[in-house]
Amino acid sequence: MIDDTIGKDNHLTNPQLTELIDLVKKIHGFDFSDYTKASLKRRLARIMMLKKLSFYDLKHILVNDPDFFQEFLEEITVNVTEMFRDPAFYKALNSQVLPYLSTYQHVKVWCAGCSSGEEAYSLAILMKEEGLAKKTFIYGTDINTEVLKEARKGIYSLRKIKSYAENYLFTGLPGSITDHFTVMYDAAAVHSELKQNTLFSVHNLISDTVFNEFQMISCRNVFIYFETELQERILDLFYKSLCPLGYLCLGNKETIRSDNFRKKFKAINQKENIYQKIGA
Repeated sequence: MIDDTIGKDNHLTNPQLTELIDLVKKIHGFDFSDYTKASLKRRLARIMMLKKLSFYDLKHILVNDPDFFQEFLEEITVNVTEMFRDPAFYKALNSQVLPYLSTYQHVKVWCAGCSSGEEAYSLAILMKEEGLAKKTFIYGTDINTEVLKEARKGIYSLRKIKSYAENYLFTGLPGSITDHFTVMYDAAAVHSELKQNTLFSVHNLISDTVFNEFQMISCRNVFIYFETELQERILDLFYKSLCPLGYLCLGNKETIRSDNFRKKFKAINQKENIYQKIGA
């Protein structure tokens, strides 16, 4: 029997965390067993604090309130994102990857873990400015259906757009980020031409399989929340999803550590974590 009380500062014990992971998998079909334990504990503690829930209360509501699970999922999955985050990454893409992609008749890009769409639209803007928009199709996927609704709308507050403007400036792209939006009162909508070749859909990196062949996959600042074994399983998914010599982009705090996958990917830009698929 697991104690229903929680530790200091709302932190769950390891047995309690395991019980919750097993419960969510059994009831809702989502497997969080390979997420980093520290990150899960922090996010669960936040939910319990905000909702004033005991460990027993949390278990009860997860079993008996289907609507609560969507809110739970939004808290557990990481949705921190912004347009042109890490401008140096986009400069590296522009100079080291896009010249190669331009040689393809059609370019398919997978933005995995796309959250509310800012990164996918950043890539769409980059492709447009470099004359690749008409040949490029971008797939944005996430586990969270609510953030995907935001991504499909492509409407962001002016406050956010103003904060993204500096990022855009540092990419070296021409004009201003507002050139790609229609301003509406206190919000701005992505131009329809950027949305035409962009599709947002649900995909679970943990349980779903290859769904297309891509010239480039961007999965940035997602791996840091996964244990090593899960990272390698997802790397295998990306490897199988890339065309020969296709590109994989990870976040600036992420890298390919496995000797097995170091033989399958060549570092194109070590600092910005851009890799190219090699081998058979």
